[in-house]
Amino acid sequence: MSRTVHRSGLLVSVLAAVAGGLAIAGLTWWGLWRFLGAKAETPNQLDLSRISLAVAAGIGGAVALVVAYRKQRDAERGRFAEVFGAAAGQLGDPDVAVRIAGVYAMAGVADEFSARWRRQQCVDVLCGYLRLPYQPEEGASHLVSKSQRIEDHGTAVERVYTYRQNDRQVRDTIVRVIAEHLRPSAETRWSSCDFDFTDAVFENADFRYAVFAGRNTRFTNAMFLSGRTVTFEQARFLGKRVTFRGAIFRSAAVFDRAVFAHTAVDRADRDDTAATFAEATFGSGGSFEGTEFRGTRTAFDRTTFAGERTSFANAVFAADQTTFERAVFDGDRITFTGAEFTSARVTFADSRFYTESSSFDCAHLGTQIRWRTGRTQEVSFARTEYHGTVSFADTVFGGRKVVFAGADFFGDISFRRAAFDAREVSFDRPKAWVGVHFDWDESPATKPSHISPTPWPPVLAESASELAS
Repeated sequence: MSRTVHRSGLLVSVLAAVAGGLAIAGLTWWGLWRFLGAKAETPNQLDLSRISLAVAAGIGGAVALVVAYRKQRDAERGRFAEVFGAAAGQLGDPDVAVRIAGVYAMAGVADEFSARWRRQQCVDVLCGYLRLPYQPEEGASHLVSKSQRIEDHGTAVERVYTYRQNDRQVRDTIVRVIAEHLRPSAETRWSSCDFDFTDAVFENADFRYAVFAGRNTRFTNAMFLSGRTVTFEQARFLGKRVTFRGAIFRSAAVFDRAVFAHTAVDRADRDDTAATFAEATFGSGGSFEGTEFRGTRTAFDRTTFAGERTSFANAVFAADQTTFERAVFDGDRITFTGAEFTSARVTFADSRFYTESSSFDCAHLGTQIRWRTGRTQEVSFARTEYHGTVSFADTVFGGRKVVFAGADFFGDISFRRAAFDAREVSFDRPKAWVGVHFDWDESPATKPSHISPTPWPPVLAESASELAS
């Protein structure tokens, strides 16, 4: 069956070449007659012979080129299948040295064959290896198996566990090889490929300066172990979908001066385009200092930030939507100092600030509305909980509407020297109002009229309900 299809494909190609040759000859003659004044004369027998030979030679040359091209393509396919299969076989070998050689062999295949689908196939194999089940505590083991004897209802049962010998070395090699091929300095770059690290376990993750420009970059539910390097410093994520959803960072993660931006997105795909860290856990803190978030949507929904320090200092949030809904900020310190939020919608609704110190000092939340149009429509901190020391000192609140309604203020929360440039600002019906400081505390009459409620300070939600009843 495959041979029949192959022959029919070759026949179609030859016929197309013949038809193309005749069409070109006809167009050439028409152009000479139309523009250069060539005259048609009745050819004699010798002229007919010459014309026939010329046409036959041209058609024969076209056919020969088609056949040669098909032979070369088939030979290339055969060679790819051969070297790809050999490299894949090495990756499955029990010996660690052979597997490491297989990593470099597979990378060599990806470098040699530039066709996108072939290179993608090689990348998929390397990513697939990282997604295989892995026991980090046995990563450096020289054993290939381990037996365990247990008692099950009075019966001795022996269980044998099989391991890939010294698998940590192989996995570290894969990560290093991939990262090297994603940097601008690489001789052959794989940046346009998709990378799927779903459920992968990373012990070392050094992706500094890497460029991920494929349609999909997935670190969904990936685990980054403690005590090792986790850095995406100055990395660039330029694809349609970039997701760290559900990822667990047990080491401090560094994303300083990284860029999340969608270079080209169709209008029909905008709703499905995002850079997301939703439901991720930063167990030892993280650093996003100077990071740029652009494109359609940036999502940190239900993300947990713990550890000693988490910093978004001087970060730029310029996606159409920026969401930190239900995020939990825990640990010692969280800072958004100097950060700029210019999205059309910015929300921290239902988030919880439980850190000892939280700072938005000198941040810009929302852009100024001019005339009837503007960028930022709403900045929402609705129902957010603040505990400990929280500072919005020198913060600029812009946009059409800023909402703190229903928030729980309990600690030392400062809005000193904050500029409320938004058209509407609401602090209505808070759940708690303890330790909140404004510039007009001593003289509530000086409170700007566009900030509600009036009179000041706000009445607690429970008290307002009692008064209404």
